[in-house]
Amino acid sequence: MLAMLSIKIGLMGAGRMATALAQGLVRANIVPGERIIACDPSDDARGAFALAVPDAVIAADNRSDVALADVVVMAVKPQQMGEALGSIGSAIGCDALLVSIAAGVTLERLAASLPAGQRIVRVMPNMPCLIGRGVSGFALGKHATKSDAELVTLLLSAVGVAFEVPEKLLDAVTGLSGSGPAFVYSMIECLASGGAAEGLSPELALEMAARTVAGAAELVLQTGEAPAMLRDRVASPGGTTEAGLVVLRERGFNDAVVEAVRAATRRSVELGQSSK
Repeated sequence: MLAMLSIKIGLMGAGRMATALAQGLVRANIVPGERIIACDPSDDARGAFALAVPDAVIAADNRSDVALADVVVMAVKPQQMGEALGSIGSAIGCDALLVSIAAGVTLERLAASLPAGQRIVRVMPNMPCLIGRGVSGFALGKHATKSDAELVTLLLSAVGVAFEVPEKLLDAVTGLSGSGPAFVYSMIECLASGGAAEGLSPELALEMAARTVAGAAELVLQTGEAPAMLRDRVASPGGTTEAGLVVLRERGFNDAVVEAVRAATRRSVELGQSSK
């Protein structure tokens, strides 16, 4: 078992993602609750955070305390980033690591509002982080170190898995794992609708669809086999699965999913450029 870290985590923002991260860190015995401090102007956000992480220090305006943490996590909306950085820029410790989970806010933009030489890591998490099954991509800033990468990987392990990529690929991460859950939810919805159309109750159809997707995904991860190989094992020539796959091919299913990821990636690029 890893020894619990003695670092202090400061959270600018106490919304759902910040709460999930803090809760995960405590649950995984990575950082104790009393070493976590959060700042958020929303009464509702602070209340939910307090219930999830009862030992943490939470206040509406404790930005100077957050800035003095060893790791400062910017968990604010992209449009709030400028103000949030301005409020801590002069107070943040020179040895502090700043981690941003705001979509579309580049390392260059973050660095421009912070003291020269500040170590920065930009993270793109996804919604399943809320239940500890997230997939995150992260990119190191100019002054961030290998040790910073290892620390961020450890911290994000509290809410799933994390992969280091060059910043230019974070848009692809956004298109795939960031937007991907919505595409999967659409697939689950469609599977359930098909089952209901053939007589299953909507409730049963939805549960079976969700569990089918979860089980199929887990099989890919556990076996390490290519999805195409696993698909071929299910689809006997002339069988029921093959009949369904024919319809998916005829309706352009494969191309539609690939293009959905690419469209989401392109939009991420556009949003990043407009936020500069």
